Order: sequence, then structure tokens, then C-alpha cells
Amino acid sequence: MQHSDRNPRVSNPHQRHGYSLLELVITLALVIWLGSLSIANLGKIKGQIHRMTCTSHLRQWGLATILFASDHDDWLPMDGSPNGHSKHQGWYISLPRSLGVTPYHQEPWRTNHLVRPPSQNIWICPSNRRRSNGKNLFHYAANRHINGTGAGNRVKLSGIVSPNQTIWMFDNGGLAAVGGWNQVHTNLHSKGSNFLFLDASVDHRNNFDYWNFEDRKAKVSPHGMQWLPSLGKPLP
Repeated sequence: MQHSDRNPRVSNPHQRHGYSLLELVITLALVIWLGSLSIANLGKIKGQIHRMTCTSHLRQWGLATILFASDHDDWLPMDGSPNGHSKHQGWYISLPRSLGVTPYHQEPWRTNHLVRPPSQNIWICPSNRRRSNGKNLFHYAANRHINGTGAGNRVKLSGIVSPNQTIWMFDNGGLAAVGGWNQVHTNLHSKGSNFLFLDASVDHRNNFDYWNFEDRKAKVSPHGMQWLPSLGKPLP
């Protein structure tokens, strides 16, 4: 029986044990870099999901508008009071009924900032961090130029000449339930906002499409969009 002359307890001087300090530093740097990429991608994906959710909410408001008009002789809902205090008239009263959702005045988060509104709630844009000021909370606002001046005014949907370009609702940068071009949010979804048009379509626009940053004011006639409706003869 042969015996090996090598002593198993004597290590090979050329055999490596563990990693050098340089290798550990390089490995740690690589892990940190990969982690930062993952965090950035997760943030981007989260933003895309929020934008899609907001788009879905506005489409539901668009559907509610079409349903309301079809049930009310083609009339659009009234604007209602800008502060949202009305319980009898206004888009925030009429449109929830068309969808069978909780009316605005019954939502606890509208006057209590301590109540966190669910992101899947049709009233809420998950990208909008604004919470109640103790009086109201509208993440979406209706275009006050459609029905004209006066909370009780209204027009017929078929009387709008270009419903696919006429803004009906938008991501709200203010507090009121109804507003105009100066009330649009300018930095919500990838530095822009979502717009709902009167044909129930929704489109995302970059902020420079509808806001003049040099003059610090909104563009009254942004390309492909109309704040002021072109009115024709409504269907009988």
C-alpha cells in the first residue's frame, strides 16, 4: 500500500484562499450599481402604473359623461359649485350616479387629510400627493368653459363641434372642482398631465404642450386641444 508524501495539512503556497481587498471593493461597487439600476427601474415602473391608473379613472369619468348625456336628452351635467359643497347639482353629483359609485360628499377623505384615499378610487390620481385642505379635494377638475359661466348652465353634447379635441376634464393642479387652463397640473405624469375629451378619449400631454414656462402661464389654444368649445346646432 502506497502512502502519499504530501502532508494534507501543509497548504499549497500557490493556492488562493478568499478574495483580495480589491476584488471585494469591485464586487461591492457592482452590487451597489445593479441595486441603483433596480431602484430606478422600479420607480419608473411605478410611475407608469400610476399614469395608467389615472388614465383609467378619467376614461370612467368619460364613460359616465356619455351615459349621463344619453339618459338626459343629450345634456351634459352642470358644473356645480367650484368648492364642491353642492349635494344636488354638479358633475361630481351627476356622474357618480351614472356609474353607481360613492358620491363625492360621502367620501371621508374630501375634508379630512388624515384619511388616506385609496389609489384605486375613481376620484383619486395615485400620482397626485395633494390631500384635503379641510374643505375639499379634487384630483380631477371639469373644464368651466364647456357649460359657460354659472353653476346651473349646461349645453348638449351633440352641440360640441369637435368633441375629440374639446377638453372636458383634466389632472387638477388646484383645488376647485371646475377650472380652466391655469388650473392644470404641470408636473404629474412624466412632467405632464392627462386630459379627458368629450368623446371619452384620454390623452397624455407633456407640460410644454399646454404651458408657457417663459411667460409662466397656460397656453389658451394648445395644439390639438380646445378649452373653448366650438358650438354648433345640437341634434334634435
